[in-house]
Amino acid sequence: MRGIYSSVTDIRRKVFTEVARLAYEGGDYSRIEELPYKIIPGEVSTYRDSIFLERAIVGERLRLAIGLPLRPMDEHAPVSDGIVESAIAEKYYDPPLVNIIKFACNVCPEKSYRVTDCCQGCLAHPCKEVCPKGAISIQHGKSVIDQSKCVKCGRCKDVCPYGAILKMERPCAKACGVDAIGSDELGRASIDYNKCVSCGMCIVNCPFGAISDKGQIFQLIHSIKNGDRVIAIVAPAFVGQFGPSMTPEKLKGAMKKLGFDDVVEVAIGADLCTIEEAKDFMREVPEHQPFMATSCCPSWSVMAKKLFPELAPYISMALTPMVLTARLMKKEHKNCKVAFIGPCSAKKLEASRRSIRSDVDFVLTFEELMGMFEAKEVNFDEIESSHPLEEATAAGRGFAVSGGVAQAVADAIHQMDPDREVKIQSAQGLHDCKKLLQLAKAGKYNGYLLEGMACPGGCVAGAGTLQPVNKSTASILKYKTEAPDKHATDSKYEITLSLLD
Repeated sequence: MRGIYSSVTDIRRKVFTEVARLAYEGGDYSRIEELPYKIIPGEVSTYRDSIFLERAIVGERLRLAIGLPLRPMDEHAPVSDGIVESAIAEKYYDPPLVNIIKFACNVCPEKSYRVTDCCQGCLAHPCKEVCPKGAISIQHGKSVIDQSKCVKCGRCKDVCPYGAILKMERPCAKACGVDAIGSDELGRASIDYNKCVSCGMCIVNCPFGAISDKGQIFQLIHSIKNGDRVIAIVAPAFVGQFGPSMTPEKLKGAMKKLGFDDVVEVAIGADLCTIEEAKDFMREVPEHQPFMATSCCPSWSVMAKKLFPELAPYISMALTPMVLTARLMKKEHKNCKVAFIGPCSAKKLEASRRSIRSDVDFVLTFEELMGMFEAKEVNFDEIESSHPLEEATAAGRGFAVSGGVAQAVADAIHQMDPDREVKIQSAQGLHDCKKLLQLAKAGKYNGYLLEGMACPGGCVAGAGTLQPVNKSTASILKYKTEAPDKHATDSKYEITLSLLD
């Protein structure tokens, strides 16, 4: 579903736009009650059986976009309940960050194998022969699976010569790399928050749009309206996200129309992170630890610490690019506020940690920022090209794609110690990240630098992105080649690294 503009995508973006418009216009916020009728107009349902259900779901989406909790289903409460208290310039997420709107869930079946009409009733019936539990029988010439006996091994599917056996799986659960999604008593999807790492892959893979994370658009705009100096720090994956008319040279001009004071590339912090991790690796591996894993992706590092606590000491302690860039801004600009703009849901969770709260005040995804552009009716074609972003190196910009972090660190090590060989291995998607750590635990990657990215493709595939992954990757690689400086060690900010701890 990534890269396909669907009705789910359309509703999400309309919600972000209306929340941004509501905040910019101010006044009586009880008019949020009217927004579901604006987003879903008319008398006839378009997407579901009932237009009232469609509007109820939009109401919950509006609340989550403002950072409000879902309303209880068995009690009456207006959409505007709690909105006045949220119309402030400072508010972090009340857990949980990722939420399932229960009455939007389709009650999709859990993992099972089904025989389709493509079954030809063949004489060999290999599906029956390979089933370890005798769950398959032949009835009226066709294969039938007894679901009470089936152990979901998939052997029948693998051997069917006609591909007639289909694996059915709840899309959100399939996308979850930490097996955090199960079912409640009514068969609806539910999240085990002890396992969830807020990667957001369930959000973008639910074809019914039943899952959403909380936002800070409302609070960010109130901070701007209050006169706060808000500096936007923008993740490397921003290139190409807002269409061909929004070039990197136009970004500052466009952001200033939204009320931001300045715009800085988080790739600057990526350069600093690269240098820190390179020094850590050279100092620790293999003398004090068997391998080192990068720390930039919060979902990857949280998953590693939850599932492999014994490997936690081997994950780099370097601050992430977001935090390093934010600290740099707050050091250079006293009393400013910092808004991280990126592709990632997990960054919202990272920024809400008590140790980070003083560094990063707001986190918005590219999708949420686009809502602000649309609310303010910013025309990218009318923005003049100026203020090129040239302070980050190619290495820092490359953090946005899978493999880019490890390669940047390896290159930095080579710059510092040309004779040192660095073996690297990367994984994308939490399913593969788990396999990588299992092999590392078994000693298969001793001496290696390991990189994990929760999103398949890297940050360009984050839950808050706007463009297809392949298209975004190509844009990033082109932007990377245009950087005046190539290696993280070329960063002019290297000398400030020790001052940011």
